[in-house]
Amino acid sequence: MLKPVVAASIVCMLCIGNSFAQKTPTGNPSDFKIKTCLHSVSYAGVWRGQAKLTVDEFLVKAKELGYDGVMLMAKRPHVSPLDYDEAARQALRRRIEGLGLELVCLAGYTDFTAGSDKLGIPNVEIQAAYVGELARLARDLGTDVVRVFTGYERPDIPYDRQYATVVEGLRLAGKEAAKYGITLAVQNHHDIGAHHDTMLWLLNEVNLPNVKAAYDPWTPTLQGLGADELRASVRKMAPYMIHTTAADYVRQPRYHYSRNLTNFLEQGTVLRAVPLGKGIIDYKTFFAALREIGYQGYIAYEMCEVLDGGGDIENLDRTAKESLACIKSRGE
Repeated sequence: MLKPVVAASIVCMLCIGNSFAQKTPTGNPSDFKIKTCLHSVSYAGVWRGQAKLTVDEFLVKAKELGYDGVMLMAKRPHVSPLDYDEAARQALRRRIEGLGLELVCLAGYTDFTAGSDKLGIPNVEIQAAYVGELARLARDLGTDVVRVFTGYERPDIPYDRQYATVVEGLRLAGKEAAKYGITLAVQNHHDIGAHHDTMLWLLNEVNLPNVKAAYDPWTPTLQGLGADELRASVRKMAPYMIHTTAADYVRQPRYHYSRNLTNFLEQGTVLRAVPLGKGIIDYKTFFAALREIGYQGYIAYEMCEVLDGGGDIENLDRTAKESLACIKSRGE
């Protein structure tokens, strides 16, 4: 006979699997509906020149701008577990609900390969415990999704060892999140699993019902995928895709002047943010692909890079409004 704790854990995992089967794409294009949310990193003062709002100011801003929900950055200066006791969590949940907003997810910040060169420190366990705290916070605030990352690739450490560390980390974190009825949405952001084929393999290997994908078009664009390949990548990720974050960028060339050659040597380009639809990312194809798979999740918008026009409140608001209109136009 199963012990009560083990039995309860299995039941919890089964419930999560059943609930998120309804949030993954249906495969029916008529089921696709635009649902928008604004990521609070857009007003967190994290990049050069960006204005910073408090959590409450941000919530009011998201409502005024016309977004359906919010994605809250789960670290300072916004919603860190260190700063929110039970009373603060209840107050924040009431505030979100009182404004008529949906808390779509908490944005966690993980890097499971951190400390891979210091094997005596249980960094994977530490980060899994952090994700568990985020899951408890998410439950208390009224959402059932926490966004996480994989890991940055470290030099001089075998790739497969780092890959295995990410698998271990996501499994441990997924099991911690399951205790609170939370699903993890793994974003294609860090080095490990950045390509959709690798991410699909990674998620299959993790093999937990509450570890899904937050698949964005930014990464495949920078990897050089064309329209047909972008559409195909969305189709491949469909079984796992429950969230996506939209942003747009332009490339600016960089050159280094070499005195010895009296010449400029080309370097990698730098990206700068622009309103949605005015950059390099093929959102026409991406949104068409979301419709094709019957995508059920929210579409988050973020301003998380130096922005055309600057980082003052007026320009942030203007860009967020323009980008919201772009998202909604793709749903027509």
